Amino acid sequence: MAADEGAAGGAESGSPSAQPGIPKGLAGVRVVDAATLFAGPLMATVLGDFGADVIKVEHPTRGDPVRDHGESKDGHGLWWKQMSRNKRAISLNLSSEGGQELVLELLKTADVFIENFRPGTLERWNLSPERLHEVNPRLIIMRCTGFGQFGPYSSRPGFGTLAEAMSGFAAITGQPGGPPTLPPFGLADGIAGLAGANALLIALYWRDAQGGGRGQVIDLALIEPILTVLGAQPIIYQQLGIKQERQGNRSVNNAPRNTYETRDGRWVAVSTSAQAIAERVMRLVGHPEVIDEPWFAGGVTRAKHADELDAMVGGWIAEHDFDDVVAEFEEAQAAVAPIYDVEDILNDPQFQALDSITTVEDPDLGPLRMQNVMFRMSETPGRIRYPGRSRGADNEEVYGELGVTPERLAELHEQGAV
Repeated sequence: MAADEGAAGGAESGSPSAQPGIPKGLAGVRVVDAATLFAGPLMATVLGDFGADVIKVEHPTRGDPVRDHGESKDGHGLWWKQMSRNKRAISLNLSSEGGQELVLELLKTADVFIENFRPGTLERWNLSPERLHEVNPRLIIMRCTGFGQFGPYSSRPGFGTLAEAMSGFAAITGQPGGPPTLPPFGLADGIAGLAGANALLIALYWRDAQGGGRGQVIDLALIEPILTVLGAQPIIYQQLGIKQERQGNRSVNNAPRNTYETRDGRWVAVSTSAQAIAERVMRLVGHPEVIDEPWFAGGVTRAKHADELDAMVGGWIAEHDFDDVVAEFEEAQAAVAPIYDVEDILNDPQFQALDSITTVEDPDLGPLRMQNVMFRMSETPGRIRYPGRSRGADNEEVYGELGVTPERLAELHEQGAV
């Protein structure tokens, strides 16, 4: 991303709304992010990266739990700095009468409202979608919960771990004969966050291009987007009665596909999803004879011979140092990748060329390294303008835009509304 097209980096002073260089892709779209933790806030982060005015709403005393999630430095949560970038921060107690009055005024100016309260909570606060649409018919309401707004599980507390378990992900992850395995990060939340951002963009397009300016309600359950990306398992079971089993690092669809250790103790991953790649790999490791075997002609039949193929590929890799393995695979145009940790990612020339991990100036911690916007757009590039801000940092600015005077704001603060 060219510097003049909004590449992240460089400190910017002044209030967030007054900063120059705001991306134009979603300029003019206002998002009120009242969700917590990961899925809902990630949707808002994606929209904010591309120019939406995102207003992060937090309870005046509790705040978003992501502030205290994981590691911190000098009292500043590092997850928060990344997840809440490009968001103006306000405090607001939605369960209080004063807070409800304020949020209605705020949502009159908004295009998108993101919430992840248990079903029925907004209704109990007299903030049902019906009431919100009375004050703003154009509003798009994203309701992100563990199990959706209806059904026998809808009232249960929902977290990504439960979605990873119930979606079938954990059942097929892990070593054969070993326990089901959960991911060491918020996988279901991340998938739901990206899916939700897509849903919001669809809703914005429909409202403005086809829907006559009408908003709508989006019901997103964490258990569904991860179920979608798990592939054709339901239809395979329905048609053939086959349940996918745990395969470790292998695939049921092709082989060789695994992680292999090099002679000098490093690890690489090999994929042969394409038949031509599988043939190149076997020639490279000195076993071209297997290419003529009838079972080698298809990925599924190759997968049934994974032990044999792994022994051939793994044996060759174990006899070569890491640099030689990568060089010879690249020369043969076979698919290999190093197994990286975060330090490797920061030092990799391809990630550096893409600026995948960029530098953003933070008033609390100085230069911060974080993931850049996810893709490069030639006409509407995204940008990280600032990291996550302190709770209520933008109360005066945001509420001032609604006509709330400093005196009234002080009263609301005394009442516990902000």
